[in-house]
Amino acid sequence: MGLRGYILKRFAYTIFLVLFVIIVNWLIFQAMPGVQGAIAALQGNPRSTPKQYQFYQDIYGLNKPPLDRFITYFWSMLTFSFGNSYQTQHPVINDVAHTGRLFNTLLLVGASTVLAILLGLVIGVIVSARRGSSVDSFSVTASLTTFSLPTFWMGIMLITFFATVLNWFPQGNTVPFDWGSNGIPPWPQYLLTRLQYLTLPLVTLTLFQYGGYLLLTRATMLETLSEDYITTARAKGLKERAVLYKHALKNASLPIVTASALAFGTVLGGAIITETVFNWDGLGLYLFNAIQNKDFPVMQAMFYILALSVIAANFLSDLIYGILDPRIRYE
Repeated sequence: MGLRGYILKRFAYTIFLVLFVIIVNWLIFQAMPGVQGAIAALQGNPRSTPKQYQFYQDIYGLNKPPLDRFITYFWSMLTFSFGNSYQTQHPVINDVAHTGRLFNTLLLVGASTVLAILLGLVIGVIVSARRGSSVDSFSVTASLTTFSLPTFWMGIMLITFFATVLNWFPQGNTVPFDWGSNGIPPWPQYLLTRLQYLTLPLVTLTLFQYGGYLLLTRATMLETLSEDYITTARAKGLKERAVLYKHALKNASLPIVTASALAFGTVLGGAIITETVFNWDGLGLYLFNAIQNKDFPVMQAMFYILALSVIAANFLSDLIYGILDPRIRYE
């Protein structure tokens, strides 16, 4: 099978997987117990009338037969018209894409993922070349520690020390509260202020993520460095940097590509715990509020978007696999 056939095969598999996700996503929410958010609010309100209850049933299509609801849902998933949120009464796609939440999540989770991958990759290569040294032991211990600590605990500790005690950074939010009334400041001040609000949640997520990449890089590099061609490369007199980065890292990179692709695939899901701790107005906090209020349209849309992101990341990693290792497309 050539590269073109390999890509077509993976593309067909991806399309089938997307259809399967759409069906499973619908079944999950149909099987969930309880009443959806808008209807539950009416049932708990003694002032609500049967007409109001019927109105919400009609506007959200909850009184239609299951097959009609599924057809409407299936088409809405394909066209990304997810309906209206129970909380805001606005289209979900507008709440996601046009309110700044998408940008805030991409800024926080995307930047922390890039930093974590770079730190884990560089430090992992360095410690793999110094196996058994004090640098190796310290790096592995530190990465295991930060990888094991809950993000909410790290976030609270950073807020306590750097925001409350030292007063170097704000305790939370994405921008100051007075920006809405006073307007947005000039660009230099805007960038510095956004960076100030971004620092603590960015550090929290980076510390939590980098350890996994460090340990994975170290493990794959140690296995690769024991191969015969590495010994041959060193016997030829190549510099250690060339041996590590041009020979060993390239052949050890396939598991790292998978882990990195999956990490970027979950970016659009946001960081629910970290965004909640820092009150960061992103998609993670948006999803958390939707879960609390049983906002099914938002939950369905977010889970679908997250699944699509992971599927797309897997598809790209498969393509990168085929480029890095031509033997894969013949399997």
